[in-house]
Amino acid sequence: MEKVSVIVAIYKSEKFLEKLINSIINQTWHNLEILLIDDGSPDGSGLICDKYANEDDRIIVIHKENGGACEARNVGLEHATGEYVVIIDGDDWLELDYVEYLMNLIHQTGAEMAMTDHIFTTRDRIQITQDEVKKLSPEDAFCMIIYPIFPIGPWNKIYKTSMLKKNNISFSVPWSGEGLYFSSMAAQCSNWVALGHKKIYNYRLNNTGSGLTNYKLVMGTNALENIKNIGETRIVKTKRTNNAVRWHVWKNYNYVLFLIIATNSQDENHDLFEECKKNIRKDLLYVLTHSELGMKTKMRMLVQGLFPTSFAKRDLRKQRAALAKDTME
Repeated sequence: MEKVSVIVAIYKSEKFLEKLINSIINQTWHNLEILLIDDGSPDGSGLICDKYANEDDRIIVIHKENGGACEARNVGLEHATGEYVVIIDGDDWLELDYVEYLMNLIHQTGAEMAMTDHIFTTRDRIQITQDEVKKLSPEDAFCMIIYPIFPIGPWNKIYKTSMLKKNNISFSVPWSGEGLYFSSMAAQCSNWVALGHKKIYNYRLNNTGSGLTNYKLVMGTNALENIKNIGETRIVKTKRTNNAVRWHVWKNYNYVLFLIIATNSQDENHDLFEECKKNIRKDLLYVLTHSELGMKTKMRMLVQGLFPTSFAKRDLRKQRAALAKDTME
């Protein structure tokens, strides 16, 4: 049984932390190295981590000054000694077979990276009824991550540690959207990527400190720079990967426009607002023609591209209404 390093970046997670740690220490895969990185959290998160470390010798707590999730995850990667590594958010939690399921995907396919394309969320608590294991090429996996066909964060995936270190893959990018960068780079550097469907990760949508509920324009502008960087530095340079990146750039112009509206800052960001609308309309025909997405999604893109401002306002109303109904303990 290989050792798996579990990296958790923790900041202001006191409310959720015990549920998360309990879900880790009770995993059916017992050979774990649990790295809890206290990123200078001002609440009681650090004390909770220390308490669990005194009870379970698999837990290593690292207290550091606040530097953000990327820096905390990088500290975890530097200290990881397991053959494989998983990366968890501090406000979520795991199904008890999370590690075992991902390791089974690795063993079945011989892949250096494995992931599942479904997760539990506040709004979706139903497990899938049929599972299937696929073996993806680096190109296929990259495109599926960039479109994205499934959640893009690092937390529904497992990585071979030696592959990450050999290719210097870390969270050392200066923009938000670092999970997309990390996962897409790892996919390109892996021999194969295994894909399963089972839901093994619980993603919390109603945390008021998360990017889903706390609108900040810089998150959109950073995400736009991030996907442009991914396109420029990608390893698998094919027409398919170029089309995927170009679609994601278009998507992020829509995201920036959405955030300008959500933060009610059209006047102070007038030039950026107009730039977004210009690029959304300019590239609409290209992304409709070349993206590997279904007809239903393309019909939505068409409406979004023709009426970007109205579409963003409608999305904002829908998102706020959905978040108001969310409940997840």
